[in-house]
Amino acid sequence: MTSPTNNEWIHDWNLASAPAIPPGTRVLLNDETLRDGLQNPSVQDPSIGEKIEILHLMESLGIDSVNIGLPGAGARAIEHTEALAREIAANRMKIRPNCAARTVEADILPIAEISQRAGIAIEAATFLGSSPIRRLVEDWTVDHLERTTEKAVKFAVSHGLPSMYVTEDTIRTDPDTVKRLYSTAIRSGARAIVLCDTVGHATPQGALNLVKFVIEEVVKPSRETIRVDWHGHCDRGLAIANSLWAIAGGADCVHAAANSLGERVGNTPMELMLVNLRLMGLIDRDLSRLKDYCEKVAKATHTTIPPNYPVIGRDAFRTATGVHAAAIIKAYKHAPTLVDSVYSGVPSHLFGLDQIIEIGPLSGKSNVLFWLERHGIPANDVLVNRIFDAAKQSARVLTDSELQALCAEAARH
Repeated sequence: MTSPTNNEWIHDWNLASAPAIPPGTRVLLNDETLRDGLQNPSVQDPSIGEKIEILHLMESLGIDSVNIGLPGAGARAIEHTEALAREIAANRMKIRPNCAARTVEADILPIAEISQRAGIAIEAATFLGSSPIRRLVEDWTVDHLERTTEKAVKFAVSHGLPSMYVTEDTIRTDPDTVKRLYSTAIRSGARAIVLCDTVGHATPQGALNLVKFVIEEVVKPSRETIRVDWHGHCDRGLAIANSLWAIAGGADCVHAAANSLGERVGNTPMELMLVNLRLMGLIDRDLSRLKDYCEKVAKATHTTIPPNYPVIGRDAFRTATGVHAAAIIKAYKHAPTLVDSVYSGVPSHLFGLDQIIEIGPLSGKSNVLFWLERHGIPANDVLVNRIFDAAKQSARVLTDSELQALCAEAARH
């Protein structure tokens, strides 16, 4: 699988040396939108119906697994989690469910009960804090965390649940504690471990260092087949880079959430992980419903997508600048296959979207001619000049209704 930008008209410096992530590397994605994403203090918890719609959009994008909730949080959480589990089972969906739980039996037992009632395997993602700073404020010892880990993982496994073991703030946890806790979890039956940048502290090098350490010092010595996950946050704006470096270090799966929702400034953005994995040639799937997924999540959670947000923002493939528009228009006429690349690093068609040329104060007459052609309106000097002059006097891009009104006005004269 090759990068979609790899063609004779683009020299791609991204491919100038051996890639950090080898071609053919299988990357799994776990969607945290309906759990960690809903911990964002600005969101509204969607209805069950809305969550089911979002679940089906995840499935359409080929997302591998989904956290369907933390049923230990109470009756509403149990109801919603079970509804999602039943939806996956009833529709024989490919996406695999997991649930979050503190490392206490009271949180794990509801997962087992929902799994039994829904008739579907649900992975138990049991978590606890591990870093020295967290141990200090909680008055925990590593011995206590080790005993808690062993008890929780064994309890989950004894109830027939696949075990995903999570330490919070792994990126700020000392090597000895990391080794002790994850080794204990694996001995107790965990077959997936999650390394977390809970507070968004990591840099790409830190993510790489941690993943490599755990693989060499914990996973390989265990002689077990263990899935290694990376769960990162955006506090330093490095979540996507950290996730890619975690994969380069050997992580199998990245956790992410739609529109980067989550605690504080949020999780690794799922849509941009999908975009980058597709452009890197690491996945090859239909992502034409990517914007539908993001917009549905925004509407259901009562949040907004900034207009300049990459790929799915309103302005991602939209220009009114004369020089940019002129180049795009020339590509339409002379080399249509280059339209998506001449002024864009992301080919819009891969995500079911199009390049949009508008008319505003920074536009040239080529913008006007293109707009008229696209709307089936014959161009003449009077009409073109009228629109062009109106655009130059405007403080913003003209709307389609304003442009139609200018055309009607020109026709009357």
